[in-house]
Amino acid sequence: MKSLMHDYLKHLNQDLPAGIVVFLVALPLCLGVALASGAPLFSGIIAGIVGGLLVSWASGSQLSVSGPAAGLTVIVFNAIETLGSFQVFLFSVTIAGCLQLALGFLNAGVIGAFFPTSVIKGMLAAIGLILIIKQTPHATGYHSSYEGDESYMQETAESSFFELGQALEGVVPGVTLVSMVALAILIAWDSAFLKRIVWIRAIPGPLVAVFWGIAYNALAFEYAPEWSMPKEQMVSLPALGSVGKFIGQFQFPDFSQVLNPKVFSVAATIAIIASLETLLSVEAVDKLDPHKRITPTNRELKAQGLGNMISGMLGGLPITAVIVRSAANINAGGQSWLSSFFHGLLLLISAIYFSGFLNTIPLACLASILLHTGYKLARPRLFVEFYHKGWNQFLPFIITVFAILISDLLIGITIGMVVGILFVLKANFHQAMTLTQHGSHYLLRLHKDVSFLNKALLREQLSKIPDHCHLSIDGSKALFIDQDILETLSDFMLTANDRSIVVETQGFESFCFIASSPRQ
Repeated sequence: MKSLMHDYLKHLNQDLPAGIVVFLVALPLCLGVALASGAPLFSGIIAGIVGGLLVSWASGSQLSVSGPAAGLTVIVFNAIETLGSFQVFLFSVTIAGCLQLALGFLNAGVIGAFFPTSVIKGMLAAIGLILIIKQTPHATGYHSSYEGDESYMQETAESSFFELGQALEGVVPGVTLVSMVALAILIAWDSAFLKRIVWIRAIPGPLVAVFWGIAYNALAFEYAPEWSMPKEQMVSLPALGSVGKFIGQFQFPDFSQVLNPKVFSVAATIAIIASLETLLSVEAVDKLDPHKRITPTNRELKAQGLGNMISGMLGGLPITAVIVRSAANINAGGQSWLSSFFHGLLLLISAIYFSGFLNTIPLACLASILLHTGYKLARPRLFVEFYHKGWNQFLPFIITVFAILISDLLIGITIGMVVGILFVLKANFHQAMTLTQHGSHYLLRLHKDVSFLNKALLREQLSKIPDHCHLSIDGSKALFIDQDILETLSDFMLTANDRSIVVETQGFESFCFIASSPRQ
């Protein structure tokens, strides 16, 4: 135990600054997701606090960050409308948490391992592009979609691109200056030249970018008000000032709706979609982790279930592992779950005591942090790498990217999975058997698993066997041979004698195969 604590505490100098960065990114997102969901703003803060303080501790993931997810906003909005009140919805969230907990105990976390790397990398690249598209309006001063910071094309792809065009036309000079300088700081902080300087390496670039924005706005407000930040371009947190007022913001589930079937329908929907988003996010985070640690997915489902139970009980939104905040955590140098825990602690403290100070942070600084993160997720080199890997990798990757951009995360992932599976089936289809020729001798070798899907291929190969030859059929390397394949071979051997084809078989001892040819 002492050794374990030492391992965590030795990274404190990296986890604490990373936790601050994640907190700065998460704060407006918690508020924005709540606003987009048609829920009380404070419900987003509660979900962020529970995700940071509870889920990070219960989860086995070292770098994943949990909180309210923009991908669930439409589901939450419709659920609140369907159920008629926010309190009834909270009951559904609590039940959803119980269902996730059950999924964890049923070892359903293994589902995440069936997503191909090309699809996961496509998801990351798509999220990176979405960040760039959605954050550009904040970076230029065109502020219309408060929740858009990490949404999967929250309204529609068309409206998001339209908003991007509007943002480029409606540039606010002061906001644009802040974001451009902040972005330049982040790029410079990542350069090999500055990384050589020890004291600079110890300070996260995003923190410097945030402090630049605060200092600029203070000076602009004093000496050049026309260049200062508009109110809507600043972090906006409700003021509380005491623990009592904080507790007074809690809302509790309406348990009287226990016999309402709609409650359980909504709960099942939230549990399934939140679990899928979580599994995809932790799979992606594991690929981004510099130490390549593997998250125990069943434990992750249990942690998310516990988090949603508590969030629902206190008046919070549904929680999932979220890739944007997790990527920001990794980008800021986080090393363990303590960085996520710190971000939750800071959300709690700031919600109670420091809303006044936090409201001095320009959203343009946070937009620059997310633009930088988006570029890292969708850098052009990644597209080139997948192109060189061949079409069986590139097509699932690029189709996943475009499908997510024009629809949403789950639909895009589903389309990418279907394409990936088709390529797997195609590869297995052609690798299931080989036919080689040496003079008048032919060798048909079956490899690994040969299913009924390979029956057409088998018939094609057998049609190449000429009369008056010798054929050897080798099944010794096959782990499984479908009965349809065995029957096709048997039917061929029935006619082989009439064509003067001598057939020999080997390796079929463990299969129910009756060699029907009289000449073997």
